[in-house]
Amino acid sequence: MAFRLPSWQMSPNSLFAILLRSPWWVSMLVAGGLFAVSRLFIPWYYAIFMPLPFVVIAGIAAARQLRTPSAARIDATVAAARAMSWEAFSQALVAGYRRQGFTVTVLEGEAADFLIERAGRTGVVCARRWKAARSGAEPLQALQAVRERRDVHDAVYLVTGEVTAQARAYAARHLIRLAGGPDLLGLMR
Repeated sequence: MAFRLPSWQMSPNSLFAILLRSPWWVSMLVAGGLFAVSRLFIPWYYAIFMPLPFVVIAGIAAARQLRTPSAARIDATVAAARAMSWEAFSQALVAGYRRQGFTVTVLEGEAADFLIERAGRTGVVCARRWKAARSGAEPLQALQAVRERRDVHDAVYLVTGEVTAQARAYAARHLIRLAGGPDLLGLMR
């Protein structure tokens, strides 16, 4: 009988998970309130330890929020990507994936544009409809066909416009990652 470590996943509806998704100052308000209430019942030198977990959560939330790009920066990146020609855009994507440690192969004549590989996992990327204002399920179906034909792990569909509800449902059903503005920001420095 093999020994297995327990899974340490936080419930998405727990107080700490909710506070991690909230602005950092919400956790500080909870910490301040907890200190004030506990100060009524115990001396301050003990009460100071009561809000400590919430202060730590506030620090983690603040660090995450500082690393998250602003909406204006994402919009500027999307606008710059839409203004590029296909040659410039595809070269920027190839360079971005290579910076992230992927081996990139350009595919010709298929519904996917790139074959990427890192650490034994391979994937196909479709980016040719990056300027489309609205994307439906048809390009995702074609990408899924390439994925199955090449027998690769992942499929990524890069898009800067709106994705229909039907296309989102198809992507969720087939585990196709819809990559938008924040993903482009990471690729196109």
